[in-house]
Amino acid sequence: MTHPNDVAVGIVGLGGIGSHHATKLVERGANLVGGMDIDGDARARFHEEFGLPAYEDEAALYEECDAVLVTTPNRFHEEYATSALGAGLDVLLEKPLAHTVASAERIADAARDAEGFCMVGFNNRFAEPVRVIKHYQDEGRFGETTHVEANYVRRRGVPGRGSWFTSADVAGGGALIDIGVHAVDLALYFLDHPEVVEVSGETRSEFGGRDDYAYVHMWGDDAGPEGFDVDDSASAFIRAADGSTVSLEVAWATNRPATDEFVVRGTEAGATFDRGSDDLTVHEAGVGGGHHLTDASVETREGDAHAAEQATFLEAVAAGEAPAINTVEEGLRVQRVIDAIYRSSEAGAAVRLD
Repeated sequence: MTHPNDVAVGIVGLGGIGSHHATKLVERGANLVGGMDIDGDARARFHEEFGLPAYEDEAALYEECDAVLVTTPNRFHEEYATSALGAGLDVLLEKPLAHTVASAERIADAARDAEGFCMVGFNNRFAEPVRVIKHYQDEGRFGETTHVEANYVRRRGVPGRGSWFTSADVAGGGALIDIGVHAVDLALYFLDHPEVVEVSGETRSEFGGRDDYAYVHMWGDDAGPEGFDVDDSASAFIRAADGSTVSLEVAWATNRPATDEFVVRGTEAGATFDRGSDDLTVHEAGVGGGHHLTDASVETREGDAHAAEQATFLEAVAAGEAPAINTVEEGLRVQRVIDAIYRSSEAGAAVRLD
């Protein structure tokens, strides 16, 4: 069997997240063979940093690869994921699956017919506390998991006003499709991806378009409010066919303290997981020896979710078998929920998905 670090892997899209993935691949000793970007400056930076060829044409990169990571802006996910699958390569596609649900459907169709596989980059699933929660769920400690409170809220965290992140045409949305997609995915993952039947949501754009947008830190450069046409927060309630539910709070910017807290509620136990700090607490109750409540702090090893995600991907490529986790079908379910939240907000009413 091929060793995972012998898999020839390339990166399509050499911006910030592409460079981050490249660094992680180099750190693990993977066989990174090159990158591709239509922007000459991005290619030059990649070549200078990693000493590897950077191509302007994806076909030239594909000829050197067994697999690729696609880390372009959302609008271009379909173009490069489908062309890589068509070339017989395995693909790790950064979240979200696409900028629209129609584009996501076409990626899913291509993946179903492809020789290779497509894995979606929901890296938070690989966090050590998330793995512990899933283990406890699988062994029955939580009983039936019925509700997840999912929060991914920044107080002021609009990413680079004027960048592709704040353009609806390129990103497909704002805070909801950028960081909310992680929150929706993790919540549905904790619920074992039930069939979602109804979504009620509201998206807002209250801060990013203001001349007096006040911030202390910003990822990327601030070009000001011109062209900011996306949401900067969203609230939603998601209902599944089995009766399980999700309450969602997402924001790039809002007047409240930041929170990355996920609360998993089951019939026998529950858990609070802080995505930012990796703190994990399990909540239980009992009557043995007297009625009592227990909050147990769980300490895990320090992990690297992106590195663990890459390891799973490369191991699957080396084995010639699609991974059972982070599948395109799961990514498509998440995309449909995101789309339903936007449609519900526009309609001012709940949206049925069944």
